[in-house]
Amino acid sequence: MIEKRDLFVGVAAMACMAIQGCSQTEHTATPVGADTPAAQVTRQIGTDDLVNAASNNSEWLSYGRTWSEQRYSPLDQVNRETVGDLQLAWFADLDTARGQEATPLVIDGKMYITTAWSLVKAYDAVTGELLWEYDPEVPGETGVKPCCDVVNRGLAAWGEHLYFGSLDGRLIALDRETGEEVWTTDTIVDHELPYTITGAPRAVNGMIMIGNGGADMGRVRGYMSAYDAETGELMWRFYTVPDNPAEGEQPEYLEAAAETWTGEWWEVGGGGTVWDSMAYDPDLDLLYIGVGNGAPWNQQYRSPEGGDNLYLSSIVAIRASTGEYAWHFQTTPGETWDFTATQHIILAELEIDGEMRSVLMQAPKNGFFYVLDRETGEFLSGNNYTNVTWALGLDPETGRPVENPRARYLDGPALVFPSPFGGHNWHPMAFSQDEELVYIPVHNLPTPFDSPDEWDFAGASFNTAVGQRGRGAVVGSGDDPMQRPAPGTRTLETTSTVEDYQPVEPRSRAMGSLVAWDPAEQEERWRVEYPMMWNGGVLATGGGLVFQGTSTGDFRAYDAADGTQLWSQPIQTGAIAAPMTFEQGGTQYVAILAGWGGVFGLNAGLVENRSRLFVFSLEGEAEMPEAYPLFEGVLDPPALTGDEETIALGGEYYGRFCATCHGGGVIPDLRYSAALEREETFMTIVRDGALEANGMVSFEDVIGEEAISAVRQYLISRAHQEKARLDAATSE
Repeated sequence: MIEKRDLFVGVAAMACMAIQGCSQTEHTATPVGADTPAAQVTRQIGTDDLVNAASNNSEWLSYGRTWSEQRYSPLDQVNRETVGDLQLAWFADLDTARGQEATPLVIDGKMYITTAWSLVKAYDAVTGELLWEYDPEVPGETGVKPCCDVVNRGLAAWGEHLYFGSLDGRLIALDRETGEEVWTTDTIVDHELPYTITGAPRAVNGMIMIGNGGADMGRVRGYMSAYDAETGELMWRFYTVPDNPAEGEQPEYLEAAAETWTGEWWEVGGGGTVWDSMAYDPDLDLLYIGVGNGAPWNQQYRSPEGGDNLYLSSIVAIRASTGEYAWHFQTTPGETWDFTATQHIILAELEIDGEMRSVLMQAPKNGFFYVLDRETGEFLSGNNYTNVTWALGLDPETGRPVENPRARYLDGPALVFPSPFGGHNWHPMAFSQDEELVYIPVHNLPTPFDSPDEWDFAGASFNTAVGQRGRGAVVGSGDDPMQRPAPGTRTLETTSTVEDYQPVEPRSRAMGSLVAWDPAEQEERWRVEYPMMWNGGVLATGGGLVFQGTSTGDFRAYDAADGTQLWSQPIQTGAIAAPMTFEQGGTQYVAILAGWGGVFGLNAGLVENRSRLFVFSLEGEAEMPEAYPLFEGVLDPPALTGDEETIALGGEYYGRFCATCHGGGVIPDLRYSAALEREETFMTIVRDGALEANGMVSFEDVIGEEAISAVRQYLISRAHQEKARLDAATSE
């Protein structure tokens, strides 16, 4: 059994960590290949393996198990009747307390995972023995570049190698047997911009496909790249947003896209990063990618006269062998709410109106579930799976949304469902081949949007041009947001005026749900409601089960047919990653990476994160590990010397530049930081960048010394408020 690391070694250490931005100090791993045997002849993973992955029950070869990304396994040893006997087989403590989003691969009896800070680990899949680990040594200052935590979603396998993207934008190939680095290539076109990689690559016919993130943070233009699996050589690159027309002729698909943009969008990048979803159809040689939001979110600063802004918020089909454009379907024309289409894409065969169709399915952030013909991109059907107010419905012929004229915030604020967290975010869905249902981790939350009078990009911050803080805040008022009208604004000229559309239907008021969705009928079959959003990805199995981790620290199994809860296991922390399953020696195992985080986890202190890998089986005999001790900080703030104006200024800057990481969730609470005691210490860290190697870069050029001092006064004020509240509660 792998020994537990003591991640938290006292109040003083926590106080130091609390001021280290979006990083922590635990990400130095054991040297590559330490105490490992010499390289051996390793089984080659190729096209035949991935084509036939659906019938390979002993392994999990790709991020979504198969190129179709169904996350369905026919394994049925763990089923409706036996799941109640599921027990822990083994666990492993991870060496970072940040968010865990990866799906493990299992190949030849070995399990491979990525963790936060782009670390890679290999285990014996049956015993849990640590075989090797690899640290790409991502520079700590990279921690301020991602919008949504220093996470990584997993690996790809091809030949005898494993492939993953590091947070700082490298694509790295490792020897699968030893963990030794084979090659590394830089995927970033401009390191002055906040490009990152958090998604899992895909291996397709000797090429490794990977995209990038960054559109929330700077002047970023999205693209997708393919690299030779043996050498790391760039094979093709597909841009999702047109370039400055003055740069010369562009491919035809980008010339067409340029007609849907206005102003000088290239000055702000445009956005459209491909940071997560992919699927592949080998018969059509089509790679399907999900394209993200605009940079900035607010369209009036990106494309001031409107327009659809292709290929933002679109599903795009690309010829995998050449990188050529095939077709696209845009889910949110003129995107201005962070409604990405980077969410999970599933390929399946469905009977629709009496005809078998090869379809593509997606539930993007905008709240609608789409079914498309995957050869042509033809819209087949759509309906809202969560509460939607930004659109009145969908055109039944084209699938184009009929915009709510109140939803755009060009001339005033608008309250919008879903929020920028999306009706569904990156958390993987699953498709049961037995029930023909898609299981969706659903969010149900609104956000008020408004435009600042003036805006320009700033460093180390969300750069969304939404409101004074850079992004809308979650509604916390006591009135009913579903009944609260958003102030009227003008609509884009491109908004559909179709009268005969499919109107949206109000859904659950619960913040989070697991929804079983019938894609053929476009209707909900059942729903499990949660008190909080940001619950984990999903696995469906031939045993009639759906597995999901929750944000409140449980791992659960439901009946795939009706949603009845059949099993639950406390796992001591929230889980957002998707489970997976495999078989070894006649035993079925179910595994999940537990560790809350991501953008919501950074800002919501729902659970204290403790990252672990758990593996369960019906024959498991391991004891659940002891819970890590919770940090019990002592509030002892220094004297408050700032006046109301200074504190208000500090709060404004904290909200825009600090709360992204220090929002009260996974990152420690700055009100408890020992660095507040002396302004000189605070300045050394925040102004001078003394902890840059650990992720806390200098903010001197971003907000200046006066604002940094005001932030300190704001934090001291908040610390005094919290101390008074705790003292009052104790006295009662």
